[in-house]
Amino acid sequence: MAEPASLATRGSDFARLATKINEAGLLDRRPVYYAVRGAIVAASFVGGWALFVWVGDSWLQLLVAVVLAVVFTQVGFIAHDLGHRQVFRTRRTSDLVGMLVGNLGIGLGWGWWNTKHNKHHANPNHEDHDPDVSPAVIVWSEDQVARSRGLPRFIAKRQALWFFPLLTLEAWHLHVASVKALFQPGARRRRTEGVLLLAHFVLYFGAVFAVLPFGKALLFLIVHQGVFGVYLGCSFAPNHKGMPVLTAEDKLDFLRKQVLTSRNVRGGVVTDIALGQLNYQIEHHLFPNMPAPNLRKAQPIVRRYCEEIGVSYLETGLFRSYGQALRHLHDVGAALR
Repeated sequence: MAEPASLATRGSDFARLATKINEAGLLDRRPVYYAVRGAIVAASFVGGWALFVWVGDSWLQLLVAVVLAVVFTQVGFIAHDLGHRQVFRTRRTSDLVGMLVGNLGIGLGWGWWNTKHNKHHANPNHEDHDPDVSPAVIVWSEDQVARSRGLPRFIAKRQALWFFPLLTLEAWHLHVASVKALFQPGARRRRTEGVLLLAHFVLYFGAVFAVLPFGKALLFLIVHQGVFGVYLGCSFAPNHKGMPVLTAEDKLDFLRKQVLTSRNVRGGVVTDIALGQLNYQIEHHLFPNMPAPNLRKAQPIVRRYCEEIGVSYLETGLFRSYGQALRHLHDVGAALR
């Protein structure tokens, strides 16, 4: 890991980079882009459910489940951009559309997820402050392994092998966490979010069990939610997993904290679409409100600037990123083997 910035330069490194990005106009809104993208995803969502009804009582519904899982993930990417106010300028509009897209559309609690995700952005890969590396089932550092008990300790021994199978449960975890968050003290918009989540589950389960007999309906749910979870996990895992895990002893300025804990994934248009353009994770973490289509344009500016100031900038292929993440998980659990 690169040395922290000195007190004399701490903060100013990012300020100079931000000036370059502003001068390039890369923080400007992209309303036409999001209107087109939103229309395509909305049409895919409606079309996917129309296909589900048209196919009816058939084993082909398992393929429809895969298609809808892909569409649900793309809806999730739009919810992510809304949460960072990349789409609309005002928080009110972002929250309104976000609840419709998240709570009603895919059963993801808008308020809970935004709070969790903002904590992640503030302290990425920090084992004390980033909820994405909190020791739940998977553990992310040797210290967490030493403190683990029960199921996490059992999983940690071979967690590199468990990682992708566990992702099949990720969508269910998000649904359950979204509902549980409504009952936490201080939950905002509890009634609105609760009604929208309830509407989602009533419509979702109602449609599945109305069209399919019980057995096929269960298989549809398993495939749809399983692929949804795996796709989400495979989209987010390359971003930080296997990168340095920070502790209270690490004193990094904003730029280094974001860059050194993030990984970019190389690829063209297909990769950008498949990963919701979050493959430009370094740029996204430095400028979270930058519209997604501008991240590709920002990349050469950020990479060149990091080279100039001597900050390590990691970019790799998609499958290599998975390999790095799995090796990290394997190494973390070595003490238990």
